[in-house]
Amino acid sequence: MLFVFAVICAFLHVSYQSPRSHWTLLPNILVVEVDGTLSQQPLSCIELPEELMRIGNQSQGIFWKKNGKEEAQRGNSYLVQLEESLGGGNYTCHSKDGSLLNHTEVLISEDETKRRKILVKNDQEHYLKCSTQNYNGEFQCSWTWHPSRVGKVAFIKARRVSDNNSVQCSLDSSSQQWVCFSDHSNFSCMVDDSGRGISCLDKQHCPYAEESQPIHITVYVRTKQFLVEDYSRHFYLSEIVKPGKVRIVKINSSVIEWSYPSSWSSPYSYFPLTFQIAQLRGECRRCNNPCTDSKAATTEMVHSPGICQFPVWHKAKVVCVRAKDAICDSQWSEWSHVSLRGSKKNRRHNKEEA
Repeated sequence: MLFVFAVICAFLHVSYQSPRSHWTLLPNILVVEVDGTLSQQPLSCIELPEELMRIGNQSQGIFWKKNGKEEAQRGNSYLVQLEESLGGGNYTCHSKDGSLLNHTEVLISEDETKRRKILVKNDQEHYLKCSTQNYNGEFQCSWTWHPSRVGKVAFIKARRVSDNNSVQCSLDSSSQQWVCFSDHSNFSCMVDDSGRGISCLDKQHCPYAEESQPIHITVYVRTKQFLVEDYSRHFYLSEIVKPGKVRIVKINSSVIEWSYPSSWSSPYSYFPLTFQIAQLRGECRRCNNPCTDSKAATTEMVHSPGICQFPVWHKAKVVCVRAKDAICDSQWSEWSHVSLRGSKKNRRHNKEEA
């Protein structure tokens, strides 16, 4: 009989291992790393010893709920049963009269080799697509949810790589903005209304100084099934800068004028742009964008410190203009275009687009 009991104990010991590791993402949010084996994660309802001593025998009356449904386990301690990716949820503990005493959200982080991605890669083979329209310290990152695993942002961490491990990140009282700060950086990030991107600002960035260290951004996303994954990118602003659309207007049938995007950093003499001008022989009425769907008759490059007037080819009917950083090898802006031979309706549309 003792032998059988020993075998059962040994089996239980092997079957229910402790998770590989666990850590706190935010107050009352626990991330548990699993590798597919059976394991258990203990939770405590009342953690302070003096508080536990104060209630004494009353702790036996504590009961637990998982996602609002009462569990069989009783007492101050609760063992979360983890099997493969299952076990995550909202765990609450209550006093005998039903009052809420504590709560813990358990998120599951699967082993990297077994993980099915919550996000999908973009055409640049990144999970996060990051860009900025200037050097003022603002940038945006977006992503694409996997069709069957749409979730939401659980946590954001942004810092300069040179910062030490003392970076602290928290969610503000409105639960809409994450703030990360250290001795050398101060970032704030907000999730877009679409839930598919974030906007961030490095409040201590100086646009007139050379960036000595790249930005490191990590976005933690979670699903309704309480799975959590993190995705990271690091970059200099100069590597992700993409100017906004150039403002372009028609002066007359042979001259156009353009100016720098309103979102671009100033002074323009310190942040110069290079412009590409494409002149089209005819209008493509069925095209979504004549600048990308039509072949240019002539193309020229122009360096301009500000507003520029440009004489166009006498046979041109559409002129397209785009810009890029003249110093760094940045991305080109989206094309802006103006019709030179269009109807009054087209001319009005061109003015509105500008």
